[in-house]
Amino acid sequence: MIARICAATLLALATYFTVSGNAGAEDNYPGRPVRIIVPTPPGGPVDVVARLVAHYLSGALGESAFIDNRPGAGNTIGSREAARAVPDGYTLHYSSISGLVLAPMLHKEAGYDAIGSFAPIAAVATTAIILVVHPSFPAHSVAELVAYAKSHPGAVNFSSGGIGVLPHLVGEMFKSRAAIDIVHVPYKGGGPSIQDVVAGNIQMTFEGSGVLLPLIESGKLRALAVASAQRNPALLPDVPTMVESGYPGFVTNGWTGLLAPAGTPAPIINRLDGVINAGLQSEELKAGLAKLRAETLGGSPQDFAELIRSDIARWEPLVRSLDLKVE
Repeated sequence: MIARICAATLLALATYFTVSGNAGAEDNYPGRPVRIIVPTPPGGPVDVVARLVAHYLSGALGESAFIDNRPGAGNTIGSREAARAVPDGYTLHYSSISGLVLAPMLHKEAGYDAIGSFAPIAAVATTAIILVVHPSFPAHSVAELVAYAKSHPGAVNFSSGGIGVLPHLVGEMFKSRAAIDIVHVPYKGGGPSIQDVVAGNIQMTFEGSGVLLPLIESGKLRALAVASAQRNPALLPDVPTMVESGYPGFVTNGWTGLLAPAGTPAPIINRLDGVINAGLQSEELKAGLAKLRAETLGGSPQDFAELIRSDIARWEPLVRSLDLKVE
């Protein structure tokens, strides 16, 4: 009997100190450097924003926040590693709609899903998606582009940075909505995709404002429409939206945000969310994002979760209808 009581007492004490220790760890978070896994190569759009966020977090948290790039397999290598990390707040994940939402739909062995594998912290930034053509292409509006494509079936190509990335799926949505026969040409990254449109080898593409605006402003590409809900006076005030161009509901943006592995304690999630939202009001982050032609998002973890769910609902039927799978 005494032995049983002692064993029970020891178990209770062990549980108490474990819970107390975890609570203390959360209260004192972070007590060491924080790793942020980015599933794309250095220098790309996601990585650049992630580094802005990491720099701000380092100052705000009083501990180093450093980027660990783990690219490959359509963003799934780094995302899978982040999903399987210890959920203690010392490994975070910075991702985009392509890596978080679309990749698990397309890659059979992704090893993670957007809802069950991660705890959303905060959406950080959004960029407008723009439809552009080469200046020599005989279309100055979406209507003219559609008319040309219908009179030249199979002759118009659109590029993207790979099968299943956001620009690819936006192009497929346009193809379906406009009932036109245009051909997808995938590249190994957004850079080569855009370069071939600039070179005139590809007629059109959909891409983010951060990379396209300098090319539009220099006359190397012509913007036909933006896929935002409204025109953006600060970006392309004279370029109509896809909705204005005759495609109701054709609204989508690229976004990036910070997440943690599922099971990360709520106090840590909430603290990081508060720090990110404060940062998005700071001149440091606002100026950095403005240079990238990105707009701030912010909001609660619940807001970010709803954004993720809404994009899953938007894109899953299209992926299913096209039978897009990457083995």
